[in-house]
Amino acid sequence: MENYIDKDKLESIKQRREKEFKHYQRRHPLEKKDILIAQPNIPLSYPIQGAEVMPLHTIILPGLGFHGTSRETLKVLLQASFGNLNTLADVSEEVVQGRGTKLLVITTSYVKLLNHILEHVTYTSTKYLLDVADMMNFTDGTYLVRFPVTIRQLHLPKLFDSGPDNSIRNMVTITVKTFLRYHKLRILLKSIKQYYPDITIIVADDSEHPEKIEEANVQHYIMPFGKGWFAGRNLAISQVTTKYYLWVDDDFIFTEKTKIEKFVDVLENSNLDVVGGSVDGNEYKFKIFYQEGEDSSCLHLRNGFYHHLEGFPNCVVTSGVVNFFLAHTEESRHVGFDPKLQRVAHLEYFMDGLGNLRVGSCSDVVIGHQSHQISTNIQEANAEHLYARFRDVFDKELKFKLTLHYFKNRMKCYTKG
Repeated sequence: MENYIDKDKLESIKQRREKEFKHYQRRHPLEKKDILIAQPNIPLSYPIQGAEVMPLHTIILPGLGFHGTSRETLKVLLQASFGNLNTLADVSEEVVQGRGTKLLVITTSYVKLLNHILEHVTYTSTKYLLDVADMMNFTDGTYLVRFPVTIRQLHLPKLFDSGPDNSIRNMVTITVKTFLRYHKLRILLKSIKQYYPDITIIVADDSEHPEKIEEANVQHYIMPFGKGWFAGRNLAISQVTTKYYLWVDDDFIFTEKTKIEKFVDVLENSNLDVVGGSVDGNEYKFKIFYQEGEDSSCLHLRNGFYHHLEGFPNCVVTSGVVNFFLAHTEESRHVGFDPKLQRVAHLEYFMDGLGNLRVGSCSDVVIGHQSHQISTNIQEANAEHLYARFRDVFDKELKFKLTLHYFKNRMKCYTKG
């Protein structure tokens, strides 16, 4: 990727990228979670997972116990990194030292008393941290174990009320970005009305001289000229008020095989966030593999899918799909569309969604693609010619996108195949 960056700018870009990456790490800790193996036949019991606390709250640590034999002196240590420890047991300072600190020391000769204290040990989060694992040390001097206490803020659910009938118009909004090609857009809208006359359609339009689209259930949003492909996606999806949105291009056309109901059935009855279909037989499904390195990373795109989706014989699980898909509105807003990508972009949405979006593809939901024949209408032909001029910037766009990924995603290489 460095080959696509101006040599006189490479070093300064690299320095800025590393500075930004360190800031990102502070906001999203990338600590490697230790592999925890509970060894057999040790006298300490502890939670391997499930000990969770909200930021600045207190919990009793579950499952702590000593299962050895009594001896003259039993000394147990508990140590935290991000929170303070205490016990609700009413015992003297000679028995429990370090209350309200990160190191709790318990000293006694009675196993029963030790377990009473351990059963009431508390962990208090002292910093407002989100989704961080505090790796606890628990030792009796002979055995040392480590277990995680997860500090996690609960998320408010965001639910969409689709009404009592769960009709398609109440569950799905169709979104489309258009630029110059109103003759294509009007064909698309007419075809949608043929099969889904009441569904809401949102059009984001960054044409230089916008034409009025005054049709029932069509919301037409005008953008600054040439603002771009992903900026238009962001605008359109920001206005969706239904649980799902269906993304289509302005030169698609609905047919009898464009069954939105099938898409909805998949998302309602699986854990997927996005499900794509076929555009005239082309599914364009692909897998994304992320290879992390010390100085930067690599991303590899491969055609195909991982496995079939259980319960849906015509569907598979993959990483990215063609430009015709149904998606959960909230999950898409969370990932977003980078508005820096103006002319040629699609798979970048799935790259940004890697690790967040669960994606599938179904071959039995098909949308048509309008003919590429040159129109005999002079106005339409001129629009197509102007559109092609804006679109035909592959080399420039490729260099821009790779430079963007180099910094934004801290990538050094990128392969397709």
